[in-house]
Amino acid sequence: MENDRQNRMIGILTSVSRFVLAAVFIFSGFVKAIDPLGTQYKIEDYLNAFGWAGLFPDFVPFLASALLSMLEFCLGVYLFFGIRRIIAPRAVVAVMAVMTPLTFWLALDNPVSDCGCFGDAVVLSNWETFWKNVVLLAMSIIVLKCRKRIFPLVTTRFDWLIALYGFIYIFSMTIFCYRELPVFDFRPYHVGADIRQGMKIPEGEEPTVYETRFILQKDGVEKEFTLENYPDSTWTFVDSKSVVKKQGYEPPIHDFSMMNYEDGEDITEQVLADENYTFLLVSHQLGLADETQMDLINELYEYSLEYGYSFYCLTSSSDEDIREWQENTGAEYPFCLMDNITLKTMIRSNPGLIILKEGKVIRKLSVNNLPDEYDLEGTLDALPLGQMNEQPLLHKILSVIAWFFFPLFIICMLDLVWKRYKKGQQLLVKEEN
Repeated sequence: MENDRQNRMIGILTSVSRFVLAAVFIFSGFVKAIDPLGTQYKIEDYLNAFGWAGLFPDFVPFLASALLSMLEFCLGVYLFFGIRRIIAPRAVVAVMAVMTPLTFWLALDNPVSDCGCFGDAVVLSNWETFWKNVVLLAMSIIVLKCRKRIFPLVTTRFDWLIALYGFIYIFSMTIFCYRELPVFDFRPYHVGADIRQGMKIPEGEEPTVYETRFILQKDGVEKEFTLENYPDSTWTFVDSKSVVKKQGYEPPIHDFSMMNYEDGEDITEQVLADENYTFLLVSHQLGLADETQMDLINELYEYSLEYGYSFYCLTSSSDEDIREWQENTGAEYPFCLMDNITLKTMIRSNPGLIILKEGKVIRKLSVNNLPDEYDLEGTLDALPLGQMNEQPLLHKILSVIAWFFFPLFIICMLDLVWKRYKKGQQLLVKEEN
């Protein structure tokens, strides 16, 4: 009796650990896959923290981002359906054995603000991430030790289909969100967001005080300047960064600041208060930007001139990169300087297009989805391009779940039908004998 109770408890503990791990790994892999560039930026933060940034080619962080999301998601699928019972538990223990001490170091030294394990969907502090990983490591060890108690949801005849579809699903999601934009946008610049509202400080709260510092070069010497002591045009712009002078309440949007490239004027309020449409071409680094759609971008600029809309290119690029971009693409639109991290946060495309109206985000388009001349016949308020196109959150969640679970449900039903068929055949053979 005591042994039966103990076996039941071990079985329950194994099942709970298995399904919790499966849910966490599926969710973690999914949020990384829908924002592969965001995961890439986080990996680059890690490489900078380790001092390894210059040791790898530029494509490595993105490749690591894609592989990590697929690994986590597929392991979660394996655990959930109880397939690959030898490989999956060992791989999960290996992942947690690496991540747990890593996040302990992050919690102690705080080289990056958060680990990025759940992207922008769920932001945990480094200590919260560490303790979460301690629990998951313990669960993964339980699952490994008791892997023979893992009951499969499908037979071995169909488990390969589950594994294959899990890989195809997450691979396709990664490619789609890389070429287009993330299916779910958890950042403060999502479609429908009011940038002015996002910058407001609640009454009674003290704001965090930032200072924008500009790194300029002259005669081979680099120096930092602020807006107060910004030098003359004999200095060449190299980079810019925001520095916290005094920590306080931090609104969702705290670093949206547009400085005119030509004269250094801050035009943020002017742009956000504009009652007409404003086109923002966003490229955090022009030297890395995709130039394949430059004709469409130039047509957009001409369209904005024709109908009286403002058009700015936001970048943190150097003078040399801006000049080279203008020469290569024939760009005649004005440029504004902005913080590099802010630009990466605004849109996951380089370049990408954001359409504002009265400070509200109306549209976000990747470089692969820009409108052409047939989409620009008339004023924006009469065109689909000028209308907010954000789908309801519930609709998107149901669509994503349906694309993932419905095919797997069909496979499970086929497996069940096959099992019943085989069982019926076996009964017939017994009756004949």
